[in-house]
Amino acid sequence: MLDFFTIFSKGGLVLWCFQGVRGPAATAPVNALIRSVLLQERGGNNSFTHEALTLKYKLDNQFELVFVVGFQKILTLTYVDKLIDDVHKEFRDKYRNEFQQKGALGLLNGTFDFKDDFMRLLRDAEESSRVRAPTVMKTFEQSLKSQKTVKCMIETRGEKPKEKVKNKKNKGSKKEGTEAAAAPSKASGGDKQPSAAGDKEELTKDEILQKNREEFFRRHMKAGEKSKSPKPDAQKEKGKKPRVWDLGNSNAKVLDYSNSATNGSAEACPVEEFDPDMALGDKNREPGRLYDLEYESEDEAEEEKVVQNTSKPSVKKGGLGGMFGMLKGLVGSKSLTREDMDPVLEKMKDHLIAKNVAAEIAVQLCESVAKKLEGKVMGTFTTVTSTVKQALQEALVQILQPQRRVDVLRDVMDAQRHRRPYVVTFCGVNGVGKSTNLAKISFWLIENGFSVLIAACDTFRAGAVEQLRTHTRRLNALHPPESHGGRTMVQLYEKGYGKDAAGIAMEAISYARNQGFDVVLVDTAGRMQDNAPLMTALAKLIAVNAPDLVLFVGEALVGNEAVDQLVKFNKALADHSMAQTPRLIDGIVLTKFDTIDDKVGAAISMTYITSKPIVFVGTGQTYCDLRSLNAKAVVAALMKA
Repeated sequence: MLDFFTIFSKGGLVLWCFQGVRGPAATAPVNALIRSVLLQERGGNNSFTHEALTLKYKLDNQFELVFVVGFQKILTLTYVDKLIDDVHKEFRDKYRNEFQQKGALGLLNGTFDFKDDFMRLLRDAEESSRVRAPTVMKTFEQSLKSQKTVKCMIETRGEKPKEKVKNKKNKGSKKEGTEAAAAPSKASGGDKQPSAAGDKEELTKDEILQKNREEFFRRHMKAGEKSKSPKPDAQKEKGKKPRVWDLGNSNAKVLDYSNSATNGSAEACPVEEFDPDMALGDKNREPGRLYDLEYESEDEAEEEKVVQNTSKPSVKKGGLGGMFGMLKGLVGSKSLTREDMDPVLEKMKDHLIAKNVAAEIAVQLCESVAKKLEGKVMGTFTTVTSTVKQALQEALVQILQPQRRVDVLRDVMDAQRHRRPYVVTFCGVNGVGKSTNLAKISFWLIENGFSVLIAACDTFRAGAVEQLRTHTRRLNALHPPESHGGRTMVQLYEKGYGKDAAGIAMEAISYARNQGFDVVLVDTAGRMQDNAPLMTALAKLIAVNAPDLVLFVGEALVGNEAVDQLVKFNKALADHSMAQTPRLIDGIVLTKFDTIDDKVGAAISMTYITSKPIVFVGTGQTYCDLRSLNAKAVVAALMKA
C-alpha cells in the first residue's frame, strides 16, 4: 500500500499529490529528499530512506519535473518501479502541449486532474505483480543432458585413471609422464612371454603407474632428508643487550624523555631550543587568519589554447570537410539520450578514478549526472562533452559544499557565553597526522585569542604523550604568557600510558571548566576501522563525554580505502552508542594535501560518503600550514587533464 505519490516541478511547485494512507503528510520526507539528494547531487540511486519510509523518484529533465512515491520500508512492493514509469509517461503525454505552449505559466495556472488516470495505473500495476506466469518445467530437449551422446556417458575401466593423470598439473607431472611412458617400453622389450588379454594388459599398466608414483615420492623424500643437513644449534645467550651505535650515546639516561610533567606546567621539562621562523613558515601571513586553498585559474586559458591549436590544422587540411568535422559533435536542439552520454561518461569515470576518487563514488557520480541530463534539450552550439563536463563540475562543487557549515570560532564564542569549554575530539586510523594537525589547530586558536587545553588520550602509542608535550612547549615559546597578560595559552593534560582514555577526557574537560579554558582538544589513539575493541573504546569516549565536534582525520593519499574507513567509523559509533540518536562524525580534517599534486579525489570520496564538510586541510609541516577548503580549487584540480 502506498503512503503517497506526488508530482512537483524542480522549482518547488506541487502539481498533483495522492495521499494513500491516513497519517503524516508527504511534506517532511519529500523535503528531506530534496535537501539530501536532489540539491546535493546524489541521484546515482533512485531510492531514498527517511525514517520509516522508502522514497523512489524519477526525474523529467525536459519539463523539469520530479515524480516521487513513498511507502513503508518494511514492505516489499515489486510494482513501484513499473508504476512510477507508467505515471511519468501518462502524465507527460497528457499535459505535453500545455507545458510546451505555456511553459512556467502553464504550471502556475494549470489544473491537473490526474486522479482517475493514477488509480487506473495503480490497479494495473498491482494486478501485474499479483498475476505471475506459472513456472514451466524444462523439457528434456531444453536440458543439458539431452546434448550429451551415449558414447560420452560410457566409462570404461581403463580410461578413468588416464584422464586423472592428464588433468593433474603439479610440479612432477611432466617427469611422471615421461617415466610412465618409458616404463612400458622397457617392460615390453624385456618380456618374452606373449601379450595377455586386454583386461590383463590394462591392469598391468595400472600397476606400473602405481610403482612409478611410489618411486617418485620415495626419491623426493630422500632428497628432502639429504637437504636437511644436521647443524649444531648455536647456543643463544639469554636476555637482551642494548645496541650501541658508533656515533651514539650509550648512556640511556640522557635519552630518557619519559619523565612525566605535572599537568599544565612547562617547568618540569627543559625548554628545547628551536627556530621560531622554521615553525611558523610564512612570515607575511595575517595572524589568526585561515587562508583558502590556492585556486589555479589558468587552467581554463590553457584549455582554450589547446582547443584552438587542435582545431586549426583540421580546418586547413579538410576545407569544408574540416568545418563539418568541427560541427560533428554539436547538438542541434535535440534531447540528450543515454547513448549520447555513455562514451563521455565512461571517460569521465576513468578520469575520476585516476584522480584518486573511489571507484564506487565515481560510478555513482556519473550515474547522477546521466539522470540529471537525460531528456534535457540542449542548445544549438553545444557539444555533448562540454555539457556533461559542466554538469559534472557543478555536481562536484555542490558535493564539496555540504548542508551544514562548521564555524569553529563562532561555536567557541557561543560556548564562552555559556561559560563552558568547547570540546573537539580527533579520531582516525594510524599515522594520518592527528597529533600534528591538533597542534596546528591549537596554534590557530591561540592566535585568535582562545586558551587551549590538550587532553592526551592516546595512552597506547609509545611517544604520543611526549609528542604532545613537545608541541605544548613550542606553542608556549611562540606565545609566551607575557604576551597574553600572564595567561598560559596552551597546557597539556596527561595521565601517562595504559589508562582509560574516556576517563582522562572526562577529567580534562572538568579541569578545563574549573581553570577557565576556552577549548579542549582531545587526542585519541589511531585505530584501524576493523579493530572492534578499539572502535568500541572510541564510541565509549564520545558517548560519555559528548564533545561539541567530532573530527575524522584522514589523509589525502587514500582512494577506495576512504570509503571503507568512514563507513565503518560511522557504523561503529552508531552501533556502540547508547543514545537513540547516536553521535557520528561531524567534520573531516584532510591531511598531507601537499603530497598529492592534483590527485584530490579523496576529498570528494569523504564528503560524498558522510555528507559532512572538510573543516581543515593540512598542507605542510609548520604550524601555519593549515587551510580551509576551497571547493572551486579542488574541482579545478580534479578536472585538470
